[in-house]
Amino acid sequence: MTAEDVLSVLALLRRAEADVWIGGGWGIDALIGEQTRDHRDVDLMHRQDQETAVMAALSEVGFVESLSRRPIRFVVTAPDGREIDLHPLVFADDGSAVQASPEPERPFLYPPRCFVTGAIEGTPVPCLSVEQQVYFHQGYEPTDRDRHDMTQLRRVFGIATYF
Repeated sequence: MTAEDVLSVLALLRRAEADVWIGGGWGIDALIGEQTRDHRDVDLMHRQDQETAVMAALSEVGFVESLSRRPIRFVVTAPDGREIDLHPLVFADDGSAVQASPEPERPFLYPPRCFVTGAIEGTPVPCLSVEQQVYFHQGYEPTDRDRHDMTQLRRVFGIATYF
């Protein structure tokens, strides 16, 4: 998934009036303001109540659901192999959100302050905060990509990470 691909998907979803935020590796690169590695997909958090609009917009350009781990997440894939990992969020009136998790009694929490703006190729993009990225990178055995991403956050922001 290239920077141009990500910006194109964001523009498509903006036209559909769907709110999304970038997480994962592209989200970290957006916080840093530069691409630091290749990305096989893009992780997008979206408002669960806008999922019909999200799916309609993505379907129009050839994306089809290829993996379902609902209600936690699902993946859509384009004919050329590009992937989007979608994470449905349910928002509260205070701007916070929750996402289902494998442990139903412990959903993933998104405080209002975690929804920030980063940049991809100089274009402002909605993404998750540094703190939220660190929160999601804990409690599991990290991959080389995860280690790279956390190294970048430490390098640029001087923060502590779990690995």
